Amino acid sequence: MKLISYLFFVVLFGFTACKSGDSQDSSYDQVGNRKSPISISSIKHEGTYIKVVYGQPYRKGRTIFGNWEPFGEVWRTGANEATEITITRPVLMADNVIEAGTYSLFTIPYENEWTIILNSELGQWGAFEYDDRRDYVRFEVPTISLDKPMEAFTIAFDDVQNSMTTLGLSWDVVKVEIPIRFYGE
Repeated sequence: MKLISYLFFVVLFGFTACKSGDSQDSSYDQVGNRKSPISISSIKHEGTYIKVVYGQPYRKGRTIFGNWEPFGEVWRTGANEATEITITRPVLMADNVIEAGTYSLFTIPYENEWTIILNSELGQWGAFEYDDRRDYVRFEVPTISLDKPMEAFTIAFDDVQNSMTTLGLSWDVVKVEIPIRFYGE
């Protein structure tokens, strides 16, 4: 009986060890390697709901834009997976009509403005396989200097006023604001 139990243990342990070391699914490895917490920001106005899901990196004493995140390069707008924004009804974002859907949200930081990119390719890890041919829209917004550094990268909506909100992206000593107008019922 001990021999049978021993053999069962060896076979089970060997199978489990082989299976865990034989990961063909790179998304499993990536999810297990998240170094930043996942955060969600959302807003609802009348019949429209907008939700942003992003990895929230921390500053940790670093100079972020122009150094840790270089100027002029596509950024996943957070950490881990590319940030995703879901919009349930069409909205006006800056001066662009954005149809209902889910998009990857990328940015290109510059010193005085950022390029905001909504991309139709979902499920990306970072911006490593970003393809500008999948861009839904691109537009620029000016940067705002913050008096006090933001430790955690934060995406947040302002309260709705007159069917409008602002989607703010803040980190280190930089903030950008994306104006959003909701359409009526």
